[in-house]
Amino acid sequence: MLSFEVKIGLIPIRRESGRAFSKKDYKPGMKLGNFNPFTAGQRGEHCVAYIKEHFTNEHVCFADIEGINEENMLFTEADVPAVVERMQQEKVDAIFLINTNFGNEEVAGMVARELNKPVLLWGPQDDSFLEDGTRYTDTQCGLFGMSRMLQRMNVPFTYIKNCFIEDEAFTQGFKEFISVTCMVKNFHNLRIGQVGLRPKPFCSVIVNEGELMQKFGIQIIPINLANFKRVFDNNLENRKEELAALSEDFMKKFEFDEFSKERVDRMSCFILTYQDLFKQYNLDAVSAECWTAMGQLVQCSPCASYSPLADMGYIIGCESDLHAVITQVLLKSAALGEKVPFLGEFTTRHPSNPNAELLWHCGPFAHSLHDADQPCFVDHMRANLRVRNGEFTVSRFDQEDGRYMLVAGEVKSTEGPYTTGTYLWAEFNDLDAWERRLIEGPYIHHMSEIEGNYRNCLKEFCKYVPNLTFDDSVK
Repeated sequence: MLSFEVKIGLIPIRRESGRAFSKKDYKPGMKLGNFNPFTAGQRGEHCVAYIKEHFTNEHVCFADIEGINEENMLFTEADVPAVVERMQQEKVDAIFLINTNFGNEEVAGMVARELNKPVLLWGPQDDSFLEDGTRYTDTQCGLFGMSRMLQRMNVPFTYIKNCFIEDEAFTQGFKEFISVTCMVKNFHNLRIGQVGLRPKPFCSVIVNEGELMQKFGIQIIPINLANFKRVFDNNLENRKEELAALSEDFMKKFEFDEFSKERVDRMSCFILTYQDLFKQYNLDAVSAECWTAMGQLVQCSPCASYSPLADMGYIIGCESDLHAVITQVLLKSAALGEKVPFLGEFTTRHPSNPNAELLWHCGPFAHSLHDADQPCFVDHMRANLRVRNGEFTVSRFDQEDGRYMLVAGEVKSTEGPYTTGTYLWAEFNDLDAWERRLIEGPYIHHMSEIEGNYRNCLKEFCKYVPNLTFDDSVK
């Protein structure tokens, strides 16, 4: 299953210059000189402590380089192997190079290249300007050198502007990097189950399984429908108490028409069956056939069953759209698992708002997304609900001729006509541009959405994935 826990290695760095002495040698009133190590050490210590205090939570933890040397700072090439070993032992998912004075681009580049993890680069804004002209840090100057070294070593990195650590710019930039780290962690070596074949008319969802493995390490695990039916039938026959509990909960959340109520145990059986398949094949997500053979196979539609599964944390894509599933993995990772992605396809323009579009699907959206003031019911085994108001990210991962691209934008919900199925009326900055982009490709109308604004995170994520380009043509 996907993991939404990340560990970031904190590596404060200084330039080995000025008078060399340790913190214990300092006495009040002592003349320190430009770029002195004591001031750099104080800044590094403060930054590490501040980050741990303000950003540690159930999703994020940190490793540091305490004990590497007397200063707990990286400033000499001799300490690079020890820092690399520490980060590897801690199994960090990313590293944060914290420049505390003029910096040392050599050690920054060596550590970043050796670890081959996402890199965040930042340094606190200078705050020491003495009347005699002495400057203790010149951090920004060092950042220029460190960034150039990373570029020369072909190390992708994320940058937060030179600011004070208490500034909102730092908080926003650091949280975005955490999201990027989670996306990178989950994207590589994804295991996606493919249940059944794509519906015959859906040529638009064709994928290249070999390319996905070669370019990104994504494994597609085929699960034939005969195996699906075997697991389904076994659950239907032998897990009646569990089915009864699931069905009861299902009907508490949705109003059921009589047709669906008669089949609610079969609808709940999809929940048990997919849970079994995720466990049996060690899957991160599933791309599923859903509306042709599935109904004939088990005499039930899975559409509404995807709703509780989504709220349980499972990602299951409709209509065998594997690229949509990959997009949902990225969106859920950007939100550190706190939000539920959904597949709302471009369906029709708003009758009066030229920038609004109906993002719709036949009934798989999570119940937790529904607008409490709107109807919420199951009709012919399909959920019907309107997504609550808010701001959302719209995105899609897709390809043509071996060129893989990721497009993303941010929208706001808006009022629109009532319709059936699961849906959101979304207002775009420029819907005409989006329509043309989808028409000209390489994207199709199946888009994935999630609450929140993650476009910048998705763009930054693409830095760390060779063979994937962010499409900046729409917003």
